[in-house]
Amino acid sequence: MAKSSGKSRTVFLCRECGSTHPRWAGRCPDCGVWDALERWREPEAADHGSSLLAGAEETITAAADGRPFGAVPLQEVPLGEVARTSTGVPELDRVLGGGVVPGSAILLGGDPGVGKSTLLLQALAAMADRSETPEGSSEPGGVVAGSVLYVSSEESAAQVRLRAERLGALDRSGLLVLSEVSLPRILEQARRHRPAVIAVDSIQMLHRPDLPAAPGSATQLRRCCLDLVATAKRSGAVVIVVGHVTKDGQLAGPKLLEHLVDVVLSFEGDRHHAHRVIRAVKNRFGSTAEIGLLEMGTLGLAEPAAGTLALDSDAGMRPGSVVFPTVAGSRGLLAEIQALTATAIPGTARRRASGLDGNRLAVTIAVLEKHGGLRLAERDVFAAATGGLRIIEPACDLAVALAIAGAHHGSVIGRGVAAFGEVGLTGEIRPVANAQARVAEARRRGIAKIIVPATQKDLESHEAGLDRVRTIAEALDRLVRPSGAENIEPKPRRTSPRGSRAEIGGG
Repeated sequence: MAKSSGKSRTVFLCRECGSTHPRWAGRCPDCGVWDALERWREPEAADHGSSLLAGAEETITAAADGRPFGAVPLQEVPLGEVARTSTGVPELDRVLGGGVVPGSAILLGGDPGVGKSTLLLQALAAMADRSETPEGSSEPGGVVAGSVLYVSSEESAAQVRLRAERLGALDRSGLLVLSEVSLPRILEQARRHRPAVIAVDSIQMLHRPDLPAAPGSATQLRRCCLDLVATAKRSGAVVIVVGHVTKDGQLAGPKLLEHLVDVVLSFEGDRHHAHRVIRAVKNRFGSTAEIGLLEMGTLGLAEPAAGTLALDSDAGMRPGSVVFPTVAGSRGLLAEIQALTATAIPGTARRRASGLDGNRLAVTIAVLEKHGGLRLAERDVFAAATGGLRIIEPACDLAVALAIAGAHHGSVIGRGVAAFGEVGLTGEIRPVANAQARVAEARRRGIAKIIVPATQKDLESHEAGLDRVRTIAEALDRLVRPSGAENIEPKPRRTSPRGSRAEIGGG
């Protein structure tokens, strides 16, 4: 038999799409991103079985489920529920589908300072409480009882303790803390303590000394993540990895890590606002439609008391404010859409969206000009979804249009009125999904009147409180000017006698 040469092959790995290429190029041939290819050394053939995971294979046994190994016909595969364990954070459990699954790998990403470490430490402290049971026992959720290991590669153990004191999680004897950046040392500690949960914050700082690459590079990220995922599959422990977010709002090296893990969570929010949103970008064990709502306080993250995004009780009584019922997964929420129009310099009108889709905002403004009779060419238009929630669904088009028209004319839609519907390019109001859930949430929150598309077939025609509209012009007729309000309709620009330039001032 020919003896193996023992040489490894060097290829170029794209940090955006994860594709490999035999030679370097300035632009990735697959995804088209410039300067995305990095040198990556493929592991040797012998390295797969005798890497630094070899010791872990001998001492950490895989979770046995009693099923025989081998291929079976599809119709003979037994059906059973996936064993889950609660994280102790109800909103996080909602997004995960009920809790964590043994042997799974979870990637958590978010902006710096949004609260990823706080959320992770709260969840680990809650799971550590339930892990303090006699050795060998197991919980109803299916996770083998054991300690919880929190690996911090960016903070010292003392800094983690200070955060734990603030969160009231200092008395958890089952919560182990390790401040380390070397992956072999981390896996050695996992081999000794056999934790049920391993959390790494963050993976960008980890490195393997045997790889000639800097921490955070594509080579280190891929190999370290592969080793952590392999540890989860072999030991049955839950591995949670924290990843950084780039300036574009994407997980650093997204395709390199997303394809390797089972669950990808996005932790969103503004550090200047209290509300936070957890979304599932990928979930092999549940739905990706659910979101979790949390509120940052002095004692950490907690579920908002009212379950809404701080909706103003007087919303809808001010020009430019409209209530919009949105649906995220099985959760109904009421959001306030606000708009503002201001005089702009001709040819430089701005359109800015905060928490809304900027492209849909531009289309809605064009429809208002064409089919609603509004003159917005020389007006700056600003629209926002208050409370820190990002709304990108087409169902909010009607609420955005009414908010812009109300701000432009100084009109209001009235207290206790909400609106939803998609605005078409020809000015028609189109039906949207989950109409019944939107109406039910609005009714529960005390909304008496709801403006809905006339073609929404899944709503009863005789249901009270529904105002059906067919076109954007018909919807704008629902706006009324409050008594005593001044007309803020923009006045025509005055021109000089020659008509060549606008008058800047008198005298």
